[in-house]
Formats: sequence, structure tokens, C-alpha cells
Amino acid sequence: MNERPAFLDTERPDVPDLVVPRGVIPFHLVDAPVRGRLVRLGPLAEALLARHAHPAPVAALAGEALALVACLASGLKFHGSFSLHARGDGPLRTLAADCTETGALRFYAALAEGVPLPVDTALSAGALLGAGHIAFTIDQGADRERHQGIVATHGETLAAMAEHYYVTSAQLAASLQLACAETASGWRAGGLILERLADRPGAESDAAEEDWRTATLLAATLTKAELLDDRLTPEILLQRLFYETGIVLGQPRALAFGCRCSRARLAAILEGFPPHDLDDMAVGGDIVMTCEFCAIDFRFPRASLGSG
Repeated sequence: MNERPAFLDTERPDVPDLVVPRGVIPFHLVDAPVRGRLVRLGPLAEALLARHAHPAPVAALAGEALALVACLASGLKFHGSFSLHARGDGPLRTLAADCTETGALRFYAALAEGVPLPVDTALSAGALLGAGHIAFTIDQGADRERHQGIVATHGETLAAMAEHYYVTSAQLAASLQLACAETASGWRAGGLILERLADRPGAESDAAEEDWRTATLLAATLTKAELLDDRLTPEILLQRLFYETGIVLGQPRALAFGCRCSRARLAAILEGFPPHDLDDMAVGGDIVMTCEFCAIDFRFPRASLGSG
């Protein structure tokens, strides 16, 4: 029995101690104003997605969202996180995912009540989310201003929605491929992002435009099967894609299971409720709170909270 008060208890139940050391491979193309990142979650996708009993189309879109925020967070040059939060009027009411600059990943998805999920295992992001918006947020920590861009859920794929964010908010041309599927080895997810660098000499020249067009055409040849294949190393995959242009690989970055919940965090939330609400929440003398990100139940004796 843990004797510490809940608000001092930072312990939490066991979660996967799983790190993918080469989860993100940054790169740039030789003599071209193009940089990119390849993300592959490997077994981390299974660890994150299989904890939740979501229908396959929802899990697949959540996996794409995890790959996307991993792509975007890997470009951060400070302590913080990159997150997306989508809301719409479709059967998937809410989808949230975030990744810290150290590669800690988590996600949350919730279906809308009373909105049936069509019987189609290949539902697009547009069909799942419906009309709504996605907020992309860069959090630079408690003492610095957050930056947020909000775009409508235009397009059928999450990649198309993210490219729209790049154009409207980041004012940067980008090309994205995202994939997630349940394979023989479990869930796998990955992504490839190309960014056109506008601050390089000659970045607006005809030659630079041709370099960008060539890079996006080559990236578009990447198949879903290749992106999710554990047997195909990221280095070989990238060399195959861009052997015509030449490619320089950067320092790999790790990805990890990264929910940041704890008993102390949840106890602080409960302490904000009046005593009669806490009494109503209690069942058999305990209040159970579930972290929606990691699907773990935390049990708090009612007598340990408030004036209980």
C-alpha cells in the first residue's frame, strides 16, 4: 500500500519501456533546397495503438497522426512539443497526438456518441473527421508563448490536411506521405516529409523549382508497404528513393512511449472538485480515473481526497 499522499505520488503503473533508437532519420538532398525526415515507429506503433479498443480505421488514422507529429517535433530546436488536435462532425469526434523534442509520443481518440461508424475498413481521414478543424501547436514550455496554426479539415487524407497547414501557417512548401496498417508483426506506422527551403541562395530559381519537383515526384513513388516494412532499413529505403539526386543522412533520433500521466497529476485534478462531486464519483470507496492517452486506470481512495 502506498502511504504517500496522492498529490506527492509520481508513481504510475507499468507502461511499455520501449524506445525505437532510429525512429527519425533527418536528411537533405545534395545541391538542392530540400530537406526531409523519415519516421518509422516500428513496434512502438503496436504498443501505442493496441492499448485501445478502437475500430481499425480509427487506429490507422491515429497511427498516421503519431507519425506526423513525430515528423514535425523532430524539427524542434528547443525543449517543447508539437501536437495536433482535430475535431469534426464525423464519427471520430476528437483525435489528439503529440510528440516532445525527445521523441516521447502519445495519442487520444474519441468517437462521437450517436454517430455510426460506416462499415468500411478503408475510411479516409476526411470521412472519419467530417467538417471541422485541426489545430497544430508548438509548445515551447511554460515560460514561452505557444504558436498555433488552425486549418479546416479539407482533403481526404491527413497528409493533405498537414500540407495545407504548411502552406497557410508555416508558409513553407511541403510534401508528406503517411501510412499506418496492421501487419503480420502488429500495427506499424510511418511517414516521410519533404520541406522546400526558402532561405537558401537561388531558392526561387528555375533550377530550384525543378529540384523540388523532382524530389516530390521521387517521394511519391514510396509505397505504403515499403514505408511499413521492418525488414527494409530506413537508410536503404532513402537511398533507393533519392539515388538520382544524392542524399546526405543526418543524426538519427529516437522515439519512445511517452505518456506523461501520474497519480500526482490526476490527484491535482480531483482536488479541484467539491466534496459532494467526489462523493458522487466514488464507487465502493474508491474513485477510478482512466488516462485516455495510455489507457491505464488509477484508483484513489475517496478518504484520501478533499475533505473525505
